[in-house]
Amino acid sequence: MESQNKYLGDDKFKKFLEHYSCPTPLEIIKLRFAGSICSPNLELRPTDVISSFWEPGKSPRLETKDEADLFFKFFMGLWDEMFQQVKANKVHLSPAGNLLSSKEGIAKLCAVRFAEVEPGFVEGFWGGKEDLKLPSYLAQLIDSLTEMSGVYNTLAKKLDKAENITEISKHLAYTDTMVEKTIAFIIENSVLPRIESLQRVVH
Repeated sequence: MESQNKYLGDDKFKKFLEHYSCPTPLEIIKLRFAGSICSPNLELRPTDVISSFWEPGKSPRLETKDEADLFFKFFMGLWDEMFQQVKANKVHLSPAGNLLSSKEGIAKLCAVRFAEVEPGFVEGFWGGKEDLKLPSYLAQLIDSLTEMSGVYNTLAKKLDKAENITEISKHLAYTDTMVEKTIAFIIENSVLPRIESLQRVVH
């Protein structure tokens, strides 16, 4: 299905988020969209996910129909971009860049990774439900993602007393790999078999 909404690209989308004072960073939005696309909650609408990026009652006021149309068009451009990544089974965490080279960088990356995995993918997957009936293997995989998000917090706490950051850096990179492999396994086994039925649109 050809998307009618073209993604703005990261730089322009970040400016779009700033314009609407969105408190949720782009990397979390991407992973929450990916989790939502994978969600077994078929009642989940993109508009519900978009609203979750602001505190309750603090979503932006869209003054005109044209503004609202453009607002959702931009978000759906990113949604459709993430849909294609899910369809290709190429969902990745954000690039680490040079953050692994210093304690401050690793601490920042640990915080980003926790947010990408737990408030990002996992929260998106649950889709606002706490009682989804999941196959046991799928429930275990989602639980393992939550556990791995906790590893990032543990690594961040170890930084204070660490004399050598090499081992922490390696452990962080290994955890990244395991997170991405787990998400890929979830997509391959529970999402791709029904991918064509998961395309959602804003009505």
